[in-house]
Amino acid sequence: MEPDRTITLLEELVAIDSVNPSLAPGSRGEQDVARRIALECFDAGLTVEITEVAPGRPNVIGVLEGNAPGPTLMFCGHMDTVGVAGMAAPFQPVRRGDLLYGRGAQDMKGGLAAMLGAARALAEGGGLPRGRLIVAAVVDEEHISLGAEALVERWHADAAVVTEPTDLQVATGHKGFEWVEIETRGRAAHGSRPRDGRDAILRMGRVLAGLESLNRKLQAGPAHPLLGAPSLHASIIAGGSELSSYPDRCTLQVERRTLPGEPLNAAWLEAQDILAQLERDDPEFEAAARPIFSRHAYEIAPSHALPEMLRTAALSAGCASKFAGMTYWSDAAILGGAGIPSVLFGPGGAGLHSLEEHVRLDDVLLCRDALVALAHRFTQ
Repeated sequence: MEPDRTITLLEELVAIDSVNPSLAPGSRGEQDVARRIALECFDAGLTVEITEVAPGRPNVIGVLEGNAPGPTLMFCGHMDTVGVAGMAAPFQPVRRGDLLYGRGAQDMKGGLAAMLGAARALAEGGGLPRGRLIVAAVVDEEHISLGAEALVERWHADAAVVTEPTDLQVATGHKGFEWVEIETRGRAAHGSRPRDGRDAILRMGRVLAGLESLNRKLQAGPAHPLLGAPSLHASIIAGGSELSSYPDRCTLQVERRTLPGEPLNAAWLEAQDILAQLERDDPEFEAAARPIFSRHAYEIAPSHALPEMLRTAALSAGCASKFAGMTYWSDAAILGGAGIPSVLFGPGGAGLHSLEEHVRLDDVLLCRDALVALAHRFTQ
C-alpha cells in the first residue's frame, strides 16, 4: 500500500532544518521549509504568495477560492522550531510504530502537514462550496511572532484554526506571558570590608522571597475553568564578578503566565509593588524593574459558533474532541487581536522543546480529516 501523502510530507518537513535564528544564532531559519511548503501549495492547485518578513525568513500563503462568494476560513501554523543542542539526529525523522520522532514533529510540523493535507484534499475533491480557504505558514512564532504580525497586516478571515498541538482537543483559549527584568544595586568593595560593601546578590534574595510569596498567592487564587491559575517563575539570574568582592549589581529575569482579562503589564506592576515594600523596609535597599516583552492571553468569545462547529467536524472524522485551554502562548492571540476569531486544534504527541520529540501519526490524519470537514461546514 502506498504511504499516505500527508505523512510523507510530514517526514519531509521534519527533515528540513528550520531552527529559529533568533533563538540559535547562525541557524538557517525557515527559508528551506518555506520553499517546500510553497511547492506543496502550488502542486495542490492553490494560489501562492511568498512574503519575506525578515531577511531569509518568508511567510507562505496559499489560497483556495470557493465556487461562489462566501466566508473565509484560515488555517495557520508556524514553520520555525526551537534549537537542537544535545539532539543526536534532530532532522532525521524516525518512525516507531504510530509515532514519528524528530525536531518539530509535534511543534508544529504535524499540524502544518495536517492543514496542508486538508487543503490538498479540498482542492482535489471539488473545492469549496463557496468562500475561500487561506493556508498560512508563518515564521518566528517561537520568538516574537514576526510572521503572524505580518500576516494580519495583509490577510483577514472570518475564522481561523491554529494547528498547534492540542491532543486533538478544541482549545478555545490560551495563557499569555510577560517577561520582566529586575536589578538590585549594591556597592562594590573588597570582601574583607563589610562596612564598605553592599551585596546586590543577597538583596536579590529578598526579591526572590517576595516573588515566591506572590506565586503562592497566584496559584491559590481564582483560576480560569480551562486555563487554571496564573503563575510566575524566576528564569535567569546573574551577578558578581569574583569571589573576594561585594557584587554591585544582580539581575533577574522573570516570566509571568497570565490569564484573559489580566493587564499586559501585570508582572511589572507586581514587581514594582514588591520593590516598593522592600524599600520601605530598608532605606538602603535599591532596585528597579523594567518590562522586556509581553503578549496577551487569548480566549474566543463564548458565543462564537467556531468551537462547536469544529468539534462536530472532528466527531464526523472519528475524533471525539472536548473543549480545552492551552497553558502555552500561540499566534492565535495575534489573529484574535486582529479580529479573526480563532481556536487551536492539532495532533498529539510529546517532547515539546525537549531532546526527544514525537507526534502521533494517526492524530495527524484525524486532524487533517477534521479540518476538511470543518471547511465544508464553514463555507456551505
